[in-house]
Amino acid sequence: MIEFQAISKSYASGSEGSAAVKAIDGLSLKIERGEFVVLIGASGSGKSTLLKMINRMEDHDAGKILLDGREIYSFKVRELRLRMGYAIQSVGLFPHWTVERNIGVVPRMLGWPKSKISARVAELLQLFDLNPATYRTRWPHELSGGQQQRVGVARALAAEPDVLLMDEPFGALDPVIRASLQLEMKRIHRASGKTIVMVTHDIDEALLLATKIVLLDRGQVVQVASPLELLTQPANDFVVDFVGRSDMGIKRLSLQRADALARQQTRQAGPSLRADSSLREAVSCLAMHHIESVNLDDGAGGHAGVLHAADIFSQLKRPGAKG
Repeated sequence: MIEFQAISKSYASGSEGSAAVKAIDGLSLKIERGEFVVLIGASGSGKSTLLKMINRMEDHDAGKILLDGREIYSFKVRELRLRMGYAIQSVGLFPHWTVERNIGVVPRMLGWPKSKISARVAELLQLFDLNPATYRTRWPHELSGGQQQRVGVARALAAEPDVLLMDEPFGALDPVIRASLQLEMKRIHRASGKTIVMVTHDIDEALLLATKIVLLDRGQVVQVASPLELLTQPANDFVVDFVGRSDMGIKRLSLQRADALARQQTRQAGPSLRADSSLREAVSCLAMHHIESVNLDDGAGGHAGVLHAADIFSQLKRPGAKG
């Protein structure tokens, strides 16, 4: 889908006579169709520069970037960018346009008929849990921050792009709205199957959303791995320190569902937890209620087994596990 081949990018240092600063240094990476790839690293690691190279908002100095096997410089800039949705932290909705007109801006540029645009706007509003009858005629200033961000991502998806690029899209939101939108984005990725490339500085956000995490440092790839692999098989001490040496075990629990370790036992006295809760949530429940096991419910009122604390901590000690 997207391939970086020995990409490099330098910037002038700003001081006369000094060597140029390398933002990206000989980087190679493959992003497969349908993946949710999160680029993460400290400030100055090159993650935003790498993202912007995909749609030529930044040019690279050396190497090649391929989109479906075709070098990106062989596309006209407009053609390339119309194949990619782009969502950023500052949503950038047009203030004097309705929600419907904001979402439909790229389809209009592509010459879609009005009926198709209207249907696509309704489809996307429903996807983001915004009632079309209520929200399509609203103005941006009538929306909450979270609703504006939803509309911004919907706009990026409106023309059914091959790729969705997201640069710190939830960084300016408060923690409650941010958590809600993270779950929404995970659901939408599963529903749409889109290829998504996202930049964040938040390791917990990366672990929650990504199918593949790319950890960068000084313009180079330190490790490419699934969230679970990053936690159980860190490449070196830099990865361990970046992820959080003191709570890697807890982070691992956030990636696994409670029902994965359920024992098929009859319901016992005491509290219940949804079967699709994470093991991290289960540990919190067990600690809060001072119990050693908890019932699991299937979400439809049915019993889905019993989860025991001993099983949770036993799986953390399995051979090969780290952290």
